[in-house]
Amino acid sequence: MKSLEQLVRPNIWKLAPYSSARDEYSGKEAHVFLDANENPYGAPYNRYPDPLQRELKKQISKVKGIPEDMIFLGNGSDEAIDLPYRIFCQPGRDNVVAIEPTYGMYRVCADINDVEYRPVLLDEHYDFKAADLLAACDSHTKLIWICSPNNPTGNSLNRDEMLKVIQDFEGIVIIDEAYSDFSKQQTFRSELAAHPNLIVLNTMSKAWALAGIRLGMAFASKDIISIYNKVKYPYNVNILTQQQALETLKDPFEIDRWVKTLLGERARLMQAFQELPICEKVYPTDANFFLAKMTDAQGIYNYLVDKGIIVRNRSRIQLCNNCLRITIGLKSENNELLAALRQF
Repeated sequence: MKSLEQLVRPNIWKLAPYSSARDEYSGKEAHVFLDANENPYGAPYNRYPDPLQRELKKQISKVKGIPEDMIFLGNGSDEAIDLPYRIFCQPGRDNVVAIEPTYGMYRVCADINDVEYRPVLLDEHYDFKAADLLAACDSHTKLIWICSPNNPTGNSLNRDEMLKVIQDFEGIVIIDEAYSDFSKQQTFRSELAAHPNLIVLNTMSKAWALAGIRLGMAFASKDIISIYNKVKYPYNVNILTQQQALETLKDPFEIDRWVKTLLGERARLMQAFQELPICEKVYPTDANFFLAKMTDAQGIYNYLVDKGIIVRNRSRIQLCNNCLRITIGLKSENNELLAALRQF
């Protein structure tokens, strides 16, 4: 890969980050805080949160097996997705390459940051070849986006091909593993030491059932994480989010139980869909959802909405014509969905 100094935007490389009041005394014990213009009343929420979420990173490090200085925490994965554009991509000049179809925020963030977005269509099995992604790159390509298990297709992508991209691309490769807790495929976060150009994304929104607190994660070399921390807003993860995440992290075995239950429901629901006359195909998945090709996706979607059941119609996305994306819910919710579809 190119050196980080070559890849990072020159103004970001030279940026002097904002120094928050809580950063300046870091490492010392204190009990009187008269530095941040806070109101002394209304504890504990009158105080600014730890800008680097140190206690939370300690717990995530234990669960994920990643050193604390290789962890970035953000306001949802959206912040962790947006920051690489701001760090690496010169607006109006640089470009990024991504698989297609995939998670829509990669393109949205490219558009917001005025960065050309180059999609490379997946094959009929919703997989890709490294050579195709690399062929779409040029000297101004700074990022390659890969989501595995992919959204909306649900499948894990070919790991050998992903590895070829990481090894052969001179820029930054970002692999979004938001759904990896539902997959048996080996994650890439355990291989960060071997790949200094790799960023791996994760989230508390899926297996950890904390979508409402908005906590996303990026794992990368400590050099990349230090640039993330330099560019992020000072207090980007609030106290309530940090507290709830710490509470949930106390019992990772409960999350394992939830995942096993969801995987069992996923298998049951997919089998039931295959038996529906209105379903033409159910695609393989390694996520907490699956994609199903229907006879009339829009008509079925409208019918379900009228019954108060919401799924996702992905028909407007390339390679997903007439497809519904079904998230695995509680057994009672899944039964209500099947009962409605059997009456369509």
